Amino acid sequence: MKKQSDVPVKNIIFLILGILAVFAYSFIAQIPMIAVLLIFVFIAILKISCLNQMEKKYCRCCLVLLFLLGIFLILALRDYTSLSPYLIPLSVFPMLIVLLYRDLELAVFFSVVLSILAGLFNGGDIYLTIVLLMGSVSSIMFVWQARRRSKIITAGFCVGLIQALAMLTLFPFFGRQALQLCFLPFLNGLIASFFVASILPVFEYLFNVSTNISLLELADFNHPLLKRLVLEAPGTYHHSLMVGNLAEMASEAVGANALLARVGAYYHDVGKLVKPEYFSENQGKFSSKHDDLSASMSTLVIMDHVKSGEELAKKFHLNNAIIDFITQHHGTSLVYYFYRRALESPEIAEGVKEEVFRYPGPKPQTKETAIVLLADSVEAACRTLEEATAERISDVVRKIMNNKFIDGQLDMCDLTLKDLEKISSVFIHILGAFYHSRIEYPEQNKG
Repeated sequence: MKKQSDVPVKNIIFLILGILAVFAYSFIAQIPMIAVLLIFVFIAILKISCLNQMEKKYCRCCLVLLFLLGIFLILALRDYTSLSPYLIPLSVFPMLIVLLYRDLELAVFFSVVLSILAGLFNGGDIYLTIVLLMGSVSSIMFVWQARRRSKIITAGFCVGLIQALAMLTLFPFFGRQALQLCFLPFLNGLIASFFVASILPVFEYLFNVSTNISLLELADFNHPLLKRLVLEAPGTYHHSLMVGNLAEMASEAVGANALLARVGAYYHDVGKLVKPEYFSENQGKFSSKHDDLSASMSTLVIMDHVKSGEELAKKFHLNNAIIDFITQHHGTSLVYYFYRRALESPEIAEGVKEEVFRYPGPKPQTKETAIVLLADSVEAACRTLEEATAERISDVVRKIMNNKFIDGQLDMCDLTLKDLEKISSVFIHILGAFYHSRIEYPEQNKG
């Protein structure tokens, strides 16, 4: 994990200039001092609240940029147009927070602060604050876990209705006057949804964030890398599908991002495309490319799929969140089979160093990458069982997970022992159903 001190200087300069710009504009425009203090408190809380975000390098920069855009939008409509403040599409910002970072608390925080500022900047209009706050908070619920862009448009329509109803509640007029009163808040919601749908890919690209929408696009099996896996490494492709199913169910059990884990699992072994024939799932039953290689050389070939996978992922412009699964799905684990083979060779046993047979890492940094590491290991092990009884599958799963824990591969993620127990139960249930022994049907006599 990168530390806070690793944030580039240009990002720090950007944040400082942004804050100074807000204060300068507040002073020039004679904005109430309470608004300035609210902005200062928001920036301070934002700095503290974002320390645990996955995208450490870009998170605070992105959030502060959204906050500044919200303020300038409010001020621009007030100072440079004759439009009603009820037309401010404030729900844009909490919707973007939910879609980009899946953080409900932060989105509500944005909604409250920006709604209060909108009221303060427009003569202390408490009714404006209430209407925009109701629309912003409701928008969070409507786009939560959104997986299609059409849901964003639907959310905008619902937000518009809620804001229109809020206006009718605050100003109980009837007839044509009521329609005129509700039109702007309703239009506000629609504008916000279309704006979010159009600008979301820009934020994903600029700040290297994966949303559910972009993850589903990567899950399309027409993606060039996945199509290559089907044709060039069918065994690896099938293995990746199984790991994806295991990771998705296990992530749901422990409250992790199930969609991210599934899609990350689909791509975690794409590096095997470079030399697919050197991996057991793509080999014939009676021959192996490693028969003619030394243990150390075989280890280099096996470990190289991580580096090759990272290079392929960058070539196809995969998001960093997906690349993390490629680089971390083995952590610093030992390539045990070839390590044991090296120890059993009398010629080189004395000079064998364990670190030479370990993956370079890094260890999994998130719950999702750690779950894929565990799913990858248990699926590969259960696939080799000759008699896959429920007891043997259970023993293999628990033994592997215990070994990974003792080896320190889970030290850098947030999984607890309780989480590991839940994950074990999910793995045992799914693998037991898939690899269970089948009865032999008697041959039908022909006569």
